[in-house]
Amino acid sequence: MVSFKELIEDSKETFGDSSSIRLTISDVSWDSYELILAKLEDNSHYRVTYLDEVLEIVSPSKKHENVKSRIGFLLEFYFCKKKINHFSMGSTTVRNRLKQAGVEPDECYCFDDDEKEIPDLAIEVTITSGSIKKLETYSRLGVTEVWFWKKNKFSLYYLRDLKQFALNFGYEEIQSSELIPELNIAFLSECVTIPNQVDAWEQFEQGI
Repeated sequence: MVSFKELIEDSKETFGDSSSIRLTISDVSWDSYELILAKLEDNSHYRVTYLDEVLEIVSPSKKHENVKSRIGFLLEFYFCKKKINHFSMGSTTVRNRLKQAGVEPDECYCFDDDEKEIPDLAIEVTITSGSIKKLETYSRLGVTEVWFWKKNKFSLYYLRDLKQFALNFGYEEIQSSELIPELNIAFLSECVTIPNQVDAWEQFEQGI
């Protein structure tokens, strides 16, 4: 395991420019977490997650980034087509010191209000599983709805009540989005898996 000191001293050597890399470090203070965010702020390729002194940094693979971009592309098209007022926050760092939680979603959006610091919707592309519980992280931050893309399909979660849905940290698994109720999630999934982006867009446009 790479030490935090080594990571701070030479982040470029630690990560490089190759395919997906996942690094997990324990016993990392909040101040150290913010230090590494500052160290990596000029390179938006990395995704940094923090929960209870555990820090995870991922350098996503080409496949991961392709899927992430496809999802964002189709959703942005849908929002515009349906005249849904939205604000893309991309992979903005969302964090709360008191909650000891921070995350950088693959894509995230606010609806109606661009002044929000916490997105309404966060999307995670999961090619390989990490050690940090992402749902718990999002729950602490108060993100209303979270989508996970894994094995060519979406799993959707809506934040309800921590006691009632304790196993999922307050989230209820749902079949369709409550934020975007008219969107056919199964159809979106089909279009995401189409290899050619133009073909995916044409198929999606015809079906919405």
